[in-house]
Amino acid sequence: MNLCVSAIMTHKERIILFLLASLNFTHILDFIIMMPLSNYLMPYFKITAFQFSILVASYSLSAFFSGLLIAMFIDRFDRKRSLVLAYIGFLLGTLACGFAPSYGLLLASRILAGLFGGIMGAQVLAIVADLFSYERRGRAMAVVMSAFAVATILGVPMSLYFTNLFNFNWHVPFLIIGGIGIIIVPFIIRVIPKMKDHIKPGERSVLPLQSLLIVIKNRAQRMALLFSGLLMLGHFLVIPFINPYIEFNKGFSKNLIPMIYLAGGLASLIAAFFLGRFADRIGKLPVFLYTVFFSIFMVVIITHLPDIHYMLMIAFFSVWFMLATGRAITAQAMISEVVKPRQRGSFMSINGSVQQLGQGIAALIAGAIVLTDRTGKILRYNWVGYLSALVLLGSFFMARSLFRKLDKKQSLQSDLLGENS
Repeated sequence: MNLCVSAIMTHKERIILFLLASLNFTHILDFIIMMPLSNYLMPYFKITAFQFSILVASYSLSAFFSGLLIAMFIDRFDRKRSLVLAYIGFLLGTLACGFAPSYGLLLASRILAGLFGGIMGAQVLAIVADLFSYERRGRAMAVVMSAFAVATILGVPMSLYFTNLFNFNWHVPFLIIGGIGIIIVPFIIRVIPKMKDHIKPGERSVLPLQSLLIVIKNRAQRMALLFSGLLMLGHFLVIPFINPYIEFNKGFSKNLIPMIYLAGGLASLIAAFFLGRFADRIGKLPVFLYTVFFSIFMVVIITHLPDIHYMLMIAFFSVWFMLATGRAITAQAMISEVVKPRQRGSFMSINGSVQQLGQGIAALIAGAIVLTDRTGKILRYNWVGYLSALVLLGSFFMARSLFRKLDKKQSLQSDLLGENS
């Protein structure tokens, strides 16, 4: 089913994107809430920075393996059914986190949530790529990925507020996320259309392992996956220890930290709205290159913050959030175009797995680099910043090499369609 019959979004398209964004909201919030909860979980369980990084990485690594496994089968099935089943499994894992009484059970629950979260995230991207042509995909991706902005604007501050309200009970955010997800499920079942157009009747089905080998043997797809993982690695290196760095190194209280996510989320929302449209108009690659270039400087600034006023720190983080959103939207739009629709589900599953792998490795590397002293202060965080900047620089040059011809080709096709209409 292809809804992209004109440049203007239909009412049905908007509803579908809203539902996918709502689903993405719970998925993203479940993942990113772990970072601000570091200030609660580390003293609660009396664990080290590296043990906390294992908690963060466990979700990503389990999502990597499940996404890689499901990629061998996913294009044989209706994308909607795969999405619904994965979402229900994800919600079970999230609710299990809300009831976990110990570090070991919380770790097991994060693994369970990651197993299904990896499948679900890939299906959302595949559905958007199937429903929207490349010329409109930047805007569509921006709507779905604006869930990250909403999660940071509303999700994280409200989750931390209720955590503090219930006597610093870190279980509360996971129970809230699970409850919201239960409400969303019936609407997804009712509104999202069946997605079977990628299944061609009469064609010989591809053997499970062949789905993976097809991607590995295709140089464009292989390099796009490497680029995707590298970009995620560079972005995520600095994230796991932002909160303890702000609280214990810079001296700001837990009550002020939600404001950073609120301001950063608003900046991300603005970036998603404007940069998605801008990328569709002038090309995804130029927007990506500019956002990555400026991101390198922002990473170094954030990981070397002097003693500054709280509002100035919020401004720095807001710019960083905005740039991260811009490069994520444009990167996903470009990556999704290197594969034909029939193989897009498996490819996006592998892509999601590679991204999760990048996140997991980044968390483990950051946890291995930084140290904490007796007061909770984070040491060697600047080392993580240098490494992140270096990796982002690598993704800058990879994007120029991989997507220059693709972006020019699609821009030319868009101009020709505009002249003929």
